[in-house]
Amino acid sequence: MRFMILVKATKDSEAGVMPPESLFAEMATYHEELAKAGVLLDASGLQPSSKGFRIRYSGGKRTVTDGPFTETKELVAGYTLIQVKSREEALEWARRFPNPHLQDGDIEVRQLYELEDFGPSEAIDRFRELGVGTEK
Repeated sequence: MRFMILVKATKDSEAGVMPPESLFAEMATYHEELAKAGVLLDASGLQPSSKGFRIRYSGGKRTVTDGPFTETKELVAGYTLIQVKSREEALEWARRFPNPHLQDGDIEVRQLYELEDFGPSEAIDRFRELGVGTEK
């Protein structure tokens, strides 16, 4: 089972303010523990939304909107992707995640779909051939 730990954006992260070295050290230790346990798939911080864009779909039309985006509560500042045996194991790891906000705040943990979660389909088989959407 794969889970994504999502770190919510803050005004500081959206302003490009880097976390203190002490938080980087805590995060490095945590991610080293994930790697030693063999459950770490990927992790990264995301640059502020001012460097990003959104694409809005309306029928067959696509509209591009450049960042920044004002609602920080809807934005993600970083993520960690893990592969574990159960929801309970994901919860155990998530509880150990260092507080990325250095104050009150949230992280969100979401399970990823696996291709096996979908019924038989030629389109799903095409994803399988690409090697995406499956546990490693």
